[in-house]
Amino acid sequence: MTKKRLDRDKKWGFQGFPYYQMRMDNEDFHGLVSVIKLISGDYFYWEMPKAGKIPVCGEGMLWLQLIPDGRYRAITAKFLPESRTVQGVKYSKSVSVWYVDVIDGWGYDVDGVAYFTDQYLDVIFDVEGDVVIEDHDELDEAYSSGELSEEQYRRAIKEGDAIVSELCSDIEKTQLWCENILKYALKRIESGDNIFKKNV
Repeated sequence: MTKKRLDRDKKWGFQGFPYYQMRMDNEDFHGLVSVIKLISGDYFYWEMPKAGKIPVCGEGMLWLQLIPDGRYRAITAKFLPESRTVQGVKYSKSVSVWYVDVIDGWGYDVDGVAYFTDQYLDVIFDVEGDVVIEDHDELDEAYSSGELSEEQYRRAIKEGDAIVSELCSDIEKTQLWCENILKYALKRIESGDNIFKKNV
């Protein structure tokens, strides 16, 4: 299993971007919330079966990351710029795509940045109805090799199924949920209300 920091300073190279994290407890969400502001960078796209070419990072985008209490998932909602215009293309929705990691747990690094332990299985979905399950083969291999216990393996499968059922069955509801959480998080960032921040 791989340790992934929520400031995404490793694989994605976001180490210079403003990063905020906070504990949130309200009617919409209970758990850890982080926001990354992508203040520069060329656009990078993923190709999805129905949605086609969709932006996942680039100048003006925001990444909202959520680790809900009592669950084994890290949700990343990739928000488009406020104008929702990317290189001349106008998007009707605020989020381009969601990427949900099934995780084994999470914690804080010595510098205060939260991390999670990736348990291979991922669910990717978008507003056009694409739902893609990735790295099931890696999960199977980790179980076969003894890296994962039977309990961890079964829990990961169950969590993946729950993600699809709870987040992908009503995309409009999921989008509104994420928008509400982001609005509240941005208000707290603006006021400095019990926020951990980096590169700000």
